[in-house]
Amino acid sequence: MKKLCNLIKCPFDIEIVGIAEDSRLVEVGYLFVATKGFNVDHFDFIDDAIARGASAIITDKEISVSVPVVVVDNISDAFVKICQNFYGVNPTEFKFIGITGTDGKTTTASIIRRLLSSKEEVAYIGTNGVDILDKHYDSSNTTPCVPQLYKFLSIIKKEKCKTVVMEVSSEALLHNRIAGLKFKVICFTNITEDHLNIHGTIENYRNAKFLLVNYLDGDGHIFINGDDDNCRMLTHDDMSTFGFNRNNDFVFSNVKYLDNCVNFTVNHESNSYAIFSPFLGKYNIYNVGLAFIVSLYLGISSDVLIKQIKNMEPVLGRSEHLNFGQDFEIILDYAHTYNGILNILNSVSDYKRIITVTGAAGGREKEKRSQIGKLVLEKSDLVIFTMDDPRNEDVDLIIDDMLRATTNSNYERNIDRKAAIYRAFNLALSGDVVLILGKGRDNYMAIGNEKIPYCDYDVIAQYFA
Repeated sequence: MKKLCNLIKCPFDIEIVGIAEDSRLVEVGYLFVATKGFNVDHFDFIDDAIARGASAIITDKEISVSVPVVVVDNISDAFVKICQNFYGVNPTEFKFIGITGTDGKTTTASIIRRLLSSKEEVAYIGTNGVDILDKHYDSSNTTPCVPQLYKFLSIIKKEKCKTVVMEVSSEALLHNRIAGLKFKVICFTNITEDHLNIHGTIENYRNAKFLLVNYLDGDGHIFINGDDDNCRMLTHDDMSTFGFNRNNDFVFSNVKYLDNCVNFTVNHESNSYAIFSPFLGKYNIYNVGLAFIVSLYLGISSDVLIKQIKNMEPVLGRSEHLNFGQDFEIILDYAHTYNGILNILNSVSDYKRIITVTGAAGGREKEKRSQIGKLVLEKSDLVIFTMDDPRNEDVDLIIDDMLRATTNSNYERNIDRKAAIYRAFNLALSGDVVLILGKGRDNYMAIGNEKIPYCDYDVIAQYFA
């Protein structure tokens, strides 16, 4: 709780108990900041914010209402400064490591956090929520909105963490959610078509990702996937490339796929590092390799890193192999993009049968559904199509879209996701693999305008219980 006059220069000596730019989040005693969203001007919701109990308004337009109003020239800059003052956070107190890309953000960020933790206390902010020391907090976005981000940073500061590994989404960059931050390291995992419902074209999406470069610290460094055509369009003086192509600065080679690990070498200049990774699949060589390179750059010795990687546990909800004593394999994965699903399907080709449980999210990228449906049908022995955050769409119509480009008949429909998962387990035999794709460890199902409590892992655990 702080006085408004201590948050921004103004004559109003009133107590503020919270900050919001979304009127639906306003509670009694809140300060409402009428920012301009990408698709909405929050100025239009001032009356709603006041009705919900807002004590004061920050805006860049003159308005006469029943509560104090502060008019500013630059609403975005004012918003960030107010949040910094309210939560007592100066971003220069932290070392930020930003991970962006279409696939692999969560896995890469989580591994980097674990590797750096051998040297210092490190916090994580991303799709899996927020982890600070041994405490976990849920977050509604991969990159939290500005007030929530600074609230988390205040907790991180209180716990005396100085380093923050952070997933940065393209939406966050469009909405200026990371305004005020500077990154010591920026990573681009890859850029493939995704979120075109928001960006319209791959060019817009790529350019949104590239905005992260504007947040690089003066002495910071960028690492990009040099095997990725879109990533290679980025040019910068302080940048290194990684990948399998021999013209990269860090080259991955000597790959050996074993039953429970992948062995590969990272080559850089005259140095070679032999990595033994428990993260299976070629796509995870990129994730593990990038995490190794970043941690090496930040001062962790190669010997320590190699030992840590070899003994590392999987990242929750990312190619997570689950063992409940069953005689078939279960892999839980967040994969929902074409490229992400292709990667994991290619990694399980040695199993006797592949049974895939998947769907497509409502309210976004309808044009991609048929491509994904065709892909999973061609690379699976059986697909059970089900719901995956349908929002305001009919699940059956979403499944129709997924089947539009194929004549394959190796599928079933079951819009109840729990029932679909149970059906897959009932059909699975020894030597089979059941892939449960799209949700990972998400703790909700987006139905209509609500987020209903739901978790694939809990459903799986209940089946075997």
